[in-house]
Amino acid sequence: MNTRWKPSVTVAAIIERDGRFLLVEEETAEGLKLNNPAGHLDPGESPVDGCAREALEETTHRFKPTHLLGVYLSRFQRPRTDGPVEDITYLRFAYTGELGDVVPGRTLDTGILRTVWMSPEEIRASVARHRSPLLLRCMEDHLRGRRYPLELVYTDATVQLLQS
Repeated sequence: MNTRWKPSVTVAAIIERDGRFLLVEEETAEGLKLNNPAGHLDPGESPVDGCAREALEETTHRFKPTHLLGVYLSRFQRPRTDGPVEDITYLRFAYTGELGDVVPGRTLDTGILRTVWMSPEEIRASVARHRSPLLLRCMEDHLRGRRYPLELVYTDATVQLLQS
């Protein structure tokens, strides 16, 4: 049987303020890891909307994407006790933008222990704690000034209209 390969689509918020980046510390199968506020794109939403939603869920802050930082591919393999190796390819849409206020009464998403502000030097020194190699790459691209218009990623109206 032929199985079609389908990468997992994720969105990430690359948030910098005063030379520091907002990260989350989260529980994973590999232990506590650092990551950008990020997660899977949900059915019926555009990548921009998904990024704003994920940032809110993982940081309790409103976030307004203003620029596409880049589109990234990465692959993750993890041994499993109940079968073959888990092999996942992630297709990440990373955005930079404006961090808003904390939403009163909002709590961090399940699995997120806390948010942390880290300098580029601290992030570079903590690679062993990164959930994904894309955390560092996105930060470096942000520091290099990469910015693309949001319109570069088009979401057709059918995405919302045909939502199941």
